[in-house]
Amino acid sequence: MNDHNATTMLQLRSLIKRNAELILSLDEVPMPEPGPQDVLVQMQAAPLNPSDLGLLFGAADLSTLSASGSSQRPVIRATVPEKLMPGMAARLELSMPVGNEGAGLVVKAGASAEAQALLGKTVALLGGGMYSQYRSIGAGQCLVLPAGSRAADGASCFVNPLTALGMVQTMRLEGHSALVHTVGASNLGQMLNRLCLKDGIALVNIVRTAEQEALLRGQGATWVCNSSLPGFMSELTAALAATGATLAFDAIGGGKLAGQLLTCMEAAASRNATGYSRYGSNTFKQVYIYGGLDRSPTEVTRNFGMTWGMGGWLMFPFLQKIGEVAAQRLRERVLAELKTTFVSNYTQEVSMAQALTLDAIAIYAKQATGAKYLLNPSQPA
Repeated sequence: MNDHNATTMLQLRSLIKRNAELILSLDEVPMPEPGPQDVLVQMQAAPLNPSDLGLLFGAADLSTLSASGSSQRPVIRATVPEKLMPGMAARLELSMPVGNEGAGLVVKAGASAEAQALLGKTVALLGGGMYSQYRSIGAGQCLVLPAGSRAADGASCFVNPLTALGMVQTMRLEGHSALVHTVGASNLGQMLNRLCLKDGIALVNIVRTAEQEALLRGQGATWVCNSSLPGFMSELTAALAATGATLAFDAIGGGKLAGQLLTCMEAAASRNATGYSRYGSNTFKQVYIYGGLDRSPTEVTRNFGMTWGMGGWLMFPFLQKIGEVAAQRLRERVLAELKTTFVSNYTQEVSMAQALTLDAIAIYAKQATGAKYLLNPSQPA
């Protein structure tokens, strides 16, 4: 039972040992005591985002998962392949709390006026360790949710919304006029589609199934390209030529898709070329990889000239780059459109103990469209 006056609480933690074993568990840890500028939040909702799963599972082979412990205190184990252990070196033998963002009720506040003003409020917060019954955090890091909002409404108001807004802002700052997104039917993809429709921005959505294509078209998307079809490259080139999109955000990471995007951008840019150049078109083409749904190597066949770029993109460094004033404007827009443009949908709500079951992991670890889980750390096992 949750009790903010207790001396301990439960927290979901991830540990990779030197023997290449991953251990996920619910650990009893000290109850945090808020300082003068802090508040104590009873966590009631936290999404299982791809970025969270990266920390939760590390490089473990999920086909090796096994379960032990009790229904109230489950323990999950898996093996990390030896060849992937070097990438885990920095976290070996460190029991790490999980969960980038979430929302809940402020149940205790420090002595400062700023902290006291939040007492009894439902707030959203970002900063790690959100898969916990309680989280202490600075009052200035909390977003008070609009009146009538539940914790579930604000659980995902940082990562996906600010990523979508960051993509659009990057487009504008770098002089592009349209976007490509490679996981168009994902929760983030649907959010980006709504944002681009609202702001009048041409967006080329890439999906993998006919069902995903129908979903996006039903939500008003104009350009949707199915990467599983034989005519994908031709269809993508036509969409790029129609929109003028020269900037892509790729969550797949591995495989050929990033290179295919640049190839099709070059083909679209060359359609109206008046002469031949061995260096390709003068149109700058950029692909940012911001995820790793495909862990295989990124394959690039250089047939798109010399005016291009490929790199990594993450939301947190982007927000630091634009500065606190600009970042705050983005957060304010998220709050203003929390239940419209930036609404998140979940297929199931689970407790921390339920999240550590083989059946649940088999679903949410796939990171499949329409399988987004919401964790409620306050929900009994």
